[in-house]
Amino acid sequence: MRILVFSDVHGNILALEAVLEHAGPVDAYWCLGDLVGYGPDPLACVQRVQSLQPLVCLLGNHDAGVLGKLPLAWFNVEARLSLTWTRMQLTEEALNFLRDLPSMQVLPAWDVTLVHGSLRKPLEEYILTSTIAQYNLHLLETQWGAFGHTHLAMAFVEEEGEVQTWFPQESGASVRVPLRGLFNPGSVGQPRDGDPRASYAIYDTEAQTWTWYRVPYDVQEVQRRILEAGLPRRHALRLSVGR
Repeated sequence: MRILVFSDVHGNILALEAVLEHAGPVDAYWCLGDLVGYGPDPLACVQRVQSLQPLVCLLGNHDAGVLGKLPLAWFNVEARLSLTWTRMQLTEEALNFLRDLPSMQVLPAWDVTLVHGSLRKPLEEYILTSTIAQYNLHLLETQWGAFGHTHLAMAFVEEEGEVQTWFPQESGASVRVPLRGLFNPGSVGQPRDGDPRASYAIYDTEAQTWTWYRVPYDVQEVQRRILEAGLPRRHALRLSVGR
């Protein structure tokens, strides 16, 4: 099986469509949360993800913010403005889809745990360091895990009691799984690792590989839509630099 693993779409439908086209036919989809927030097309993103089958989809912190499951005070001022605007763009059907999403899910068939943020705090904590990763690996009851939230394509792998941090050096970089580790596909709609291209991963269950990919999309058009919607200018500008 080829499983498309993606996260942090953030209302960026052009980036999402670019990822889906680049990945081609797959056998399943794992979405690690944050379909909305920041971007100009939240409803289109929710509806597009909802149409993917078979799908496992998680609740992200921005999704939770739109639903009132996470206080808006938790977010910075610009993110709050975006979430308030986003809430008005979503239909009741889209909101109900988000309401039903879990923030973490165990998939025994693949011995994997999927989470948006971390096992300790599924919606809030960012796994950014090997120390934080190690705390979460201690909580991991499956062989490996996949997470989002940080907008960074990376992995934390435990080897001989030490946690190593891995970053893919190029599109198509691949590692063997299931290693004892936590893997992040990066962000579709708002990368923050210095590469503005949309990021995702393919988990091949037969080859036992996890492969990161980067895909270009029309950044300028998304920036235009953000500004046209009256959303914070910074949310447009950062797309050009992937920060």
